[in-house]
Amino acid sequence: MSLFDRASSSQGRVQNALTTPEAFTAIALIAVAPDGNLSQKQTRDIYRAVSHLKLFNSFSEDELLSMFDTISGIIRHEGINNLFDAAKDSLGEDLREAAFAVGTDLVLADSILAEDEDFLRELYQALHIRRDIGEKIIEVILIKNRG
Repeated sequence: MSLFDRASSSQGRVQNALTTPEAFTAIALIAVAPDGNLSQKQTRDIYRAVSHLKLFNSFSEDELLSMFDTISGIIRHEGINNLFDAAKDSLGEDLREAAFAVGTDLVLADSILAEDEDFLRELYQALHIRRDIGEKIIEVILIKNRG
């Protein structure tokens, strides 16, 4: 059973609904650290990946880092499965695709392993992203990272 199978069948729910930026960031965080353990490098990478997006234009660095702390607290207190479900439910299809693209870019930035691609396929399926769109996102990121 994969992380995303467990997430879909998890009993609990995140106490409060996530804001759209929190949900977007949560998907990126889960892509990079599906075990919920985020290193300082991963935090910096996620910050760089989301800080330039228009969804985050009004956020200061401190506000973004505070949001990361909030998301980490949800993982500690309510579990990554519940966070995933809340994030998925809080994002529309277009933002799920964008969050998946950011997460894919982060996962594939350092190396390209078969298990990473398998994980990303599980992730886009769990996010209810159409297969053709999910595969296209992976393909484009792989092309981008050739340079």
